[in-house]
Amino acid sequence: MSFLNTMKFIINHPLNRGHRFRSIMRFARWQARSRLVPGAVVYEWVNGSKFLVKAGETGLTGNIYAGLHELPDMAFLLHVLRSDDLFVDVGANAGAYTLLACSAIGAEGIAFEPLPDAYKRLVENMRLNHLDKRVKCINKGVGAEHGSMAFTRDSDTTNHALAAGEKCDTAVTVDITSLDAALHGNAPALVKIDVEGFETPVLEGACKTLQNHTLRSVIMELNGSCRRYGFDESRIIELMADHGFATYTYNPFERMLIDLNGKSLGSGNTLFIRDKSFVEQRLRSAPNVSIHGSQL
Repeated sequence: MSFLNTMKFIINHPLNRGHRFRSIMRFARWQARSRLVPGAVVYEWVNGSKFLVKAGETGLTGNIYAGLHELPDMAFLLHVLRSDDLFVDVGANAGAYTLLACSAIGAEGIAFEPLPDAYKRLVENMRLNHLDKRVKCINKGVGAEHGSMAFTRDSDTTNHALAAGEKCDTAVTVDITSLDAALHGNAPALVKIDVEGFETPVLEGACKTLQNHTLRSVIMELNGSCRRYGFDESRIIELMADHGFATYTYNPFERMLIDLNGKSLGSGNTLFIRDKSFVEQRLRSAPNVSIHGSQL
């Protein structure tokens, strides 16, 4: 992210409105700290959670600048999950969502991350928060069936499985499993899927998981990347609808689900919800969470 885009992100983020100068100073302090301290530093986050982070780690530094990098979806997770739930993170990267679910809320977790460097940071962050027994980290990608695939490895949060004909000199081959096989019948309450366009195979390997009505919410990134594999996002929405899921986004300040009427947001994450009344009750009854002095 360029300096200008970073400034726009910080200034326009809803959690920074009303105290933009303070947010810019937070950015400046982080820039100084990240240059003075070699390697990763520990950052204190939500509800006593913390993560290791260094300069250039876009997803994590966004949480430093704004509290919650992906506000609607991270706030939804904080409001909808309870400590007796199971959270599944497909494409966990360094584990930000898993930390919110399992450290900030106290849920159980299973986190999949295929790339060795990101997986190492994921495990480090779980250990930092004493989540070794609460979170199972799996160093595999997720797809339709067991196998292996080549992935990019130098693109931070946008690393992805190589499409047919795509070239990458630094590609790494990783093991792939299906979600149904890996979960062994465990029933999550919430699944997050961030796989840079590879959603269709992930869902094809998750039929039993989707059929289990303990699963009421899915956070899925749909940003057009599926076209690199020849997939169609409209089919994803149809498949989820066949399992009873409708599309929403979330207003965390009002604790309100906003109906997308069968469409995705077009960029960023889309919420797929079924049993809406149950989910809404969860959202309304969740305790407030303090983020950089703001109450959600």
